[in-house]
Amino acid sequence: MSTLQSPRRQMGFWMCLALVVGNTVGSGVYLLPASLGPYGLNSVFGWLVTSGGAIALAVVFARLAKLFPQAGGPYVYARVAFGEGVGFFMAWGYWMGIWVGNAAIAIATVAYLAELIPWIKHTRGGPALASCAIIWVLTYVNWRGTRQSGGLQIVTTVLKLLPLAAIILLGVWLLITADVSVIELQPTPFSLASVNASAILTLWAFLGLESATVPAGSVENPQRNIPLATLWGTLMVAGIYILACSVVVLLIPGSQLASSSAPFADVMRMFWGDGVAGTLALFAFISGFGALNGWILLQGEMPRVLANEGVFPKIFARESRHGTPGMSLLITSGLLTLLVLMNYSRSMVQVFTFIILVATSTYLVMYLCCAVAALKLCWGGVLGEAGRRLSLFLLVAMLAALYSLWTLFGAGAEAFWWSMALFAAGLPVYWPMKWALNRASKRAAPPATRPSS
Repeated sequence: MSTLQSPRRQMGFWMCLALVVGNTVGSGVYLLPASLGPYGLNSVFGWLVTSGGAIALAVVFARLAKLFPQAGGPYVYARVAFGEGVGFFMAWGYWMGIWVGNAAIAIATVAYLAELIPWIKHTRGGPALASCAIIWVLTYVNWRGTRQSGGLQIVTTVLKLLPLAAIILLGVWLLITADVSVIELQPTPFSLASVNASAILTLWAFLGLESATVPAGSVENPQRNIPLATLWGTLMVAGIYILACSVVVLLIPGSQLASSSAPFADVMRMFWGDGVAGTLALFAFISGFGALNGWILLQGEMPRVLANEGVFPKIFARESRHGTPGMSLLITSGLLTLLVLMNYSRSMVQVFTFIILVATSTYLVMYLCCAVAALKLCWGGVLGEAGRRLSLFLLVAMLAALYSLWTLFGAGAEAFWWSMALFAAGLPVYWPMKWALNRASKRAAPPATRPSS
């Protein structure tokens, strides 16, 4: 029996929901309004476009997860639709994007922590050591079990949403009291180019909507809980982003917003003073800490799935006594630690930033592949009988594919081709493993019998 089903099923609906929301809402959202400041109200339309694309992708992942509730998510869907080779390279690129991106999350998280504990930034090597310490604390939590990791994810998700909820409630209160005197929105002409630019920027805030599909082997009733968590999690995140960021855009002039290092803190300072604004660093740290916890879970799960399928070294399939991908977590967190330490070398900063952009584009390739896989399976009759519901899903999958293609185009040709190079880096792993697997299959096959004369 395959070890693919061996993990103990410890994650229920709420843990899956927290994984989706927690992985999607990271520390970056606290800075995103500043990047969107020059676009004014165009950024709100950008949020709407991106939210629509993200919801379409969530519908695709939810439907695929219901039909194929195996661990691995994107790997499984691409493999079923296009074969083992495409499945492997989608999983490889996704995995590379995860642990490389985790380095950025760890560094951003420590940047907020340093505001609370100043000696970190004033001590030589302090930020690097703090980043590595956080990585290994969360690696240990995930090594102990998905229930421990999921419990931490629920707590940090609730806490990270508190300041965003406070901003939304402030906007509702101002709307009810009709206090328009505080609105500082600078008139910005509508521009399709500005909408497109802001939509591409806001896409980064939705990466992770597929998170619940990866550890499916550890999820209770995965055919129900994963689709529900994916859909509701994406809808929640979209609503929170649109409302919270719209309030910030309305209350802070665009010129000031563009130069702000903490837009949400500036809004809090306007109404509640410096004391409350200062606590935002704590919530931003919690946000990054929770996001890193969820992504470390995924960076350990994906190699285990590939190893159990025989297309990755077997060492990645070795489990801890808690049923978690212990060796996969140790190896991947080791790579992540090396990358974090490299980033703190001045000569590596620009290279690292570029790698992050390229790694992020691998998510877009994976989203496009899964959307096209859904279309192929839909046309092939795998997703069910023809009817109105299937026709609607076909339309949504087409929109998801077009949206993914559009965002890839917006990311630029250079980032796309470098992401292709990242996928190609998996060739030295795939072909030897494939050759060994075929050789083992031939040895295990019974000898052919000669026909009797």
